[in-house]
Amino acid sequence: MTSTTQYSKYHSKVGLNQATSEPALVRYSLVGITLLFLSLFLFVPLAAVFTEALRKGIETYFSALSEPDALSAIQLTLTAAAISLPLNLIFGVTAAWAIAKFEFKGKSFLITLIDLPFAVSPVIAGLIYVLIFGAQGWFGEWMSDHDFKVIFAIPGIVLATTFVTFPFVARELIPLMQAQGKEEEEAAMVLGANGLQMFWYVTLPNIKWGLLYGLILCNARAMGEFGAVSVVSGHIRGLTNTLPLHVEILYNEYNYAAAFAVASILALLALLTLALKTYVEWQSAKNAEGIEREIMERVIKD
Repeated sequence: MTSTTQYSKYHSKVGLNQATSEPALVRYSLVGITLLFLSLFLFVPLAAVFTEALRKGIETYFSALSEPDALSAIQLTLTAAAISLPLNLIFGVTAAWAIAKFEFKGKSFLITLIDLPFAVSPVIAGLIYVLIFGAQGWFGEWMSDHDFKVIFAIPGIVLATTFVTFPFVARELIPLMQAQGKEEEEAAMVLGANGLQMFWYVTLPNIKWGLLYGLILCNARAMGEFGAVSVVSGHIRGLTNTLPLHVEILYNEYNYAAAFAVASILALLALLTLALKTYVEWQSAKNAEGIEREIMERVIKD
């Protein structure tokens, strides 16, 4: 009986390996195609950016980054990201909480609206703000009378950046909160916790890694946004140019060394974002394994 069982287990294992394993040639071919694709579309362009940025030497590189226009572009990019990130944080957590924890009419429509920036071209988003806040727009005359500018000024850049980035936090948290359910929050309410205590001590610890992941993606998109910001900025050097717009202007002026130097800053920010994203994914997976292990221990004890 024992030998029959071992025989069936052996053949089941062999059958599983045969069903899930591919010949070595197929595996190596797939890996080779993947590496070739990454080299052509990721590694080579990144290497080219840094090579061109440093082609004329370190002095030229730092000189391009220390120009007043470049410093202004860096400052404006960081400012737009610093303002849009807290706004997206508040909206993302609020929208995810409402969608995951409550049932109400129009819920599907709200989810569709959250996905709208993914479907609408950023250029169209910029044109919408020009239509609303431009000199000939709906509120243009009123803003002109009150000496308040949105288009071709920092408020317009912040609005455009916030529009294209607001789905990231919400879209990361909604499935996470839905998967976790409402049992822990309901238990906290039974124990007498108020809304703030329930969020701070129960909900936030469960979503912190997903929230951080969404903020990282939001920040990366905010710093690299071009289309919507290009429409509302007016391309005023030293005033309304973000880093991507400044790179475009330098490149169009055939100032390639300065253009690639500024582009290298965006590339470094992208690599930093990728490193943070990888760390958050690792921590999130580690946290999920810990929760699963704890649940299994409880089941075994029971």
